[in-house]
Amino acid sequence: MKLNLKNPLICLDLETTGVDPAKDRIVEISMVKVFPDGKREVKTRRLNPGIPIPPQATAVHKITDEDVKDCPGFKEIARSLASYIEGCDLAGYNSNKFDIPVLAEEFLRAGVDVDLKKRKFVDVQNIFHKMEQRTLVAAYKFYCKKELDGAHSAEADTLATLEVLEAQLDMYTELQNDVEFLADFSSRSKFADYAGRICYDDNGVEIFSFGKHKGRCVADVFREEPSYYSWMMNGDFPQYTKKVITEIRLREAASKTK
Repeated sequence: MKLNLKNPLICLDLETTGVDPAKDRIVEISMVKVFPDGKREVKTRRLNPGIPIPPQATAVHKITDEDVKDCPGFKEIARSLASYIEGCDLAGYNSNKFDIPVLAEEFLRAGVDVDLKKRKFVDVQNIFHKMEQRTLVAAYKFYCKKELDGAHSAEADTLATLEVLEAQLDMYTELQNDVEFLADFSSRSKFADYAGRICYDDNGVEIFSFGKHKGRCVADVFREEPSYYSWMMNGDFPQYTKKVITEIRLREAASKTK
């Protein structure tokens, strides 16, 4: 089924140095940009992460330090990438938990202000898991009736993800061909940050989703235990999570002066 789009949709996949959005870096990014009229553009680029690529990461995506030694770093392409994705919604496979958080961290490190929260996120894996509980390779075989050649190549995974999304729309009549619906359907929870450390309760209030204060209002915790904010800021949390909790603290401080 052809996607019904109001905005261009970018289906993306990242290959990285590891699986920690706070520490790891992108070594390859592939995007399929689908326009409302059905036109498509495919862009794939390797990047020098600026840190060694661990052997266990290379074993997955087959990209070595030698392969990317002459490639640009993310900072060099950050502004052009931000311009390319401007006004686009985003889709991927496990993208809400991994690709989007990693991309947000890379933009912050590069000093490029990109407000991804304005975009709709369609996570094809979440749709798949709600419907069938499978992996991307199995999803491709199940929905598209084909074997996925080149799995763990960013471009192959990206193209397969887009094809799976279109097949899902064909198969499930309860799915609406609308990016806003798909973004809402494929979201497991409403998070204030990309790493899922801070989420919203039913009233739209930020609460912790981890640790000893799980389920408690973030502002209340910082008011009662200021050292918890300092612990998080000095801890091994993603930069975007630190940005979110800082905004909450500044908002509360401003409200006291009024």
